[in-house]
Amino acid sequence: MSSRRARPVAGEHASKGGRTIDGSVARILDANANRAREAARVLEDYARFALDDAGFSRQAKDIRHGLVAVLEQAGLANVVRNRDILEDVGRNIQTEREYRRESTADVVIAAAARLSEALRVLEEYGKTVDAGIGRAFEQLRYRGYELERRMRIGLEAARRFGHVRLYVLLTESLCSGDWLDTARAALDGGADCVQLREKTLPDGELLKRARLLAGLCRERGALFIVNDRADLALAAQADGLHVGQEDLPVAEARRVLGPGPLIGTSTHTPEQVRTAVAQAPDYIAVGPMFASGTKPQSHVPGPALVEAARAITSLPLVAIGGITPENVPQVVQAGARCVCVCSAVISQPDPREAAQRLKAAMPIAEPAPKPKENTHAAG
Repeated sequence: MSSRRARPVAGEHASKGGRTIDGSVARILDANANRAREAARVLEDYARFALDDAGFSRQAKDIRHGLVAVLEQAGLANVVRNRDILEDVGRNIQTEREYRRESTADVVIAAAARLSEALRVLEEYGKTVDAGIGRAFEQLRYRGYELERRMRIGLEAARRFGHVRLYVLLTESLCSGDWLDTARAALDGGADCVQLREKTLPDGELLKRARLLAGLCRERGALFIVNDRADLALAAQADGLHVGQEDLPVAEARRVLGPGPLIGTSTHTPEQVRTAVAQAPDYIAVGPMFASGTKPQSHVPGPALVEAARAITSLPLVAIGGITPENVPQVVQAGARCVCVCSAVISQPDPREAAQRLKAAMPIAEPAPKPKENTHAAG
């Protein structure tokens, strides 16, 4: 006679309103509710402790609590009664890949996949209990997809843009010499990224310059960004595009460029930073830091905007506006790992030496931890 214990039978669990649920369905719901909660917790802890990102942390926590709420509202909180760990035939089925995690990014990607898979199972089997339950799980699944999308964009942005510390805007009218020689000198001085910013050049000339700069930056191991023009960024095979508040929205630019190129956007207030985060750019420019003759602004939020932005997002921040070797330490201490300059490099008699001075004036130490929002209560 077999020593295996009897499985839970159909009708063993009753849902809200007296409707019975097949015991096997109850076990499936229980197992996948556990998987989803665990996966969401992995994402939440990464956002909380590795990224210091209150927004991501809150989204993951809301998914966990939303899952519990759906189960309770549907009268399914007691599906745990059908749990049978000792007799679970899948308990010891494992693959080598399950135990291979080479980085925290691998942990995040695996957890996000597990979350969406578990929520899909909950949705499909929840439909056998009640259509409304299936729809509720479906909404949680979409929220999980969005969280995964944003976190993976952040991981990729950190990988591709995280090394950039000195970002130089190139505009011919502000160059002290030939524009291409100025670009070479800035790169020789330590520029990690160059943006071509020309508002009045004919398209043909702009594309020619973009292609020259793209090749030059590739040779020097730097990134090349085109301002405003998604079509020219694509044609020149630039590393990315930068858009302002009145330019093409990030989402529309992404449709034009596809998933590969970087997209950055400019912001001037905490509200604009929050709006930008929702659009999932690869980096966010914040400023102006100080009064600037290159691009005068009626509102100068200063380094405090960097601090505010760091409390909102873990995406790379680029501080811009009036930055010089004398004031750059203030900006870095506020939380910016990257500064963007124009005339402070390209208008100087020796752009190479100017870039070197800026780089040398930037503190080597990591910036102070950003302020935390009160979103990390236990539970």
